[in-house]
Parts: sequence; structure tokens; C-alpha cells
Amino acid sequence: MNKPPPPQPAGPRGRGRPRGNPPTRDSIVSAARPLFVERGYRATTLRAVAQAAGVDPAAIAYHFGSKKALFADVMQVHCANALTVDRVLAGDPATLPDRLIDTVTGLWEDPDFRRLTSQGEEVAAAVRDYLESELLARLVEFLGARTATARATAVVTILGGLIYTRYLNPLPTATALTPAEIRRILAPSLHAALNPAMRPR
Repeated sequence: MNKPPPPQPAGPRGRGRPRGNPPTRDSIVSAARPLFVERGYRATTLRAVAQAAGVDPAAIAYHFGSKKALFADVMQVHCANALTVDRVLAGDPATLPDRLIDTVTGLWEDPDFRRLTSQGEEVAAAVRDYLESELLARLVEFLGARTATARATAVVTILGGLIYTRYLNPLPTATALTPAEIRRILAPSLHAALNPAMRPR
């Protein structure tokens, strides 16, 4: 009868990996979000986030690498929860521009999100990443035609301009508009970008 081979020694633990079962990214993001809202980006420390999440600071370094990357994830999750792309794209294509504008203004008019967005360069980078990696990619897939990338880029450019001039670097004329006025002004341009053959309603 053959004897089973002796157990092999465990390989070296991955460098920087926290011992034990590492916490999920979601749990750390959930703990970080209220701290960023209440204290702002600069006053929120990774040690405070680790304490709120009940983890060692090494766990945050392992999952995110830096406070900037953690903040980007907090922003991405908040954007994704509000701008659920599948929900926005569902329904009557003729009213898609209205839904896009309403979800963007609805997100950015939220008081907690406004506090998150008073953080400077970190916010601009996180929003840019979300618009390109999530919204633009999903719009290209949704439009599905030869001109999909160009049309989706036009849509994201219009929405990005709205975010920049109304929220990130406010212009008085843009901030004075109501959401309904924004919809009336920008919807025709979004209609044209989404479907050049479609006449605005």
C-alpha cells in the first residue's frame, strides 16, 4: 500500500496581504463614505476609516493602495447607485435624454453627494473615470451601431459639461437654472447625439 506524500509547506504569503480573511472592499467603502461626507477628503485619515470598518489599516492598503483610490471607489459606488445605467437606458428611447439629465441633476443636487464633491481634484478624477468606464461603455453597447462610439462620446461630453459648469466649477448662469430648465436646454442636443434621425419631441 502506497503511503500518501508528505504535506508540502505553505508558500510565502502574498506581499502586503493582511493576515486572516481580508474584509471585502464593500465593507471598507461603506465605512469610508460617511467619513468623507462629514469630514471631507483631506481630514479623513485611513486610520479613521480602518477604525470605523473594524480592520487593520494594512487591509485598506491591500484593497485600495491609497486614500485617493479609496475615495474614487466611494465616488464610483455613489454614482453607480444613483446613475444605474440599465435603469436609465430602459424605457422609451425618445425620452432617454430626459432620463439622463434627470438622473445626473438628481445625483448632484443630493446634499450628501454635494458634500462629497467639494473635495477638489479627487472628485474630478473619480467622475471622469465613471463617465468613461461605465456610462460611455454602456452607451456604446446600447446604441450598437457603427457610429455608436461617436454618439456616446457626444452624450458623455454634454453631461460632463453640465457637471463641470454647474457643480465642479460653477458658472453663475448654469447654477441659476432649475433642473427643468436644464432639461429643456440640453435635451435637444442629447436627442441629436443619440439618434440624428430622431426629431426632438
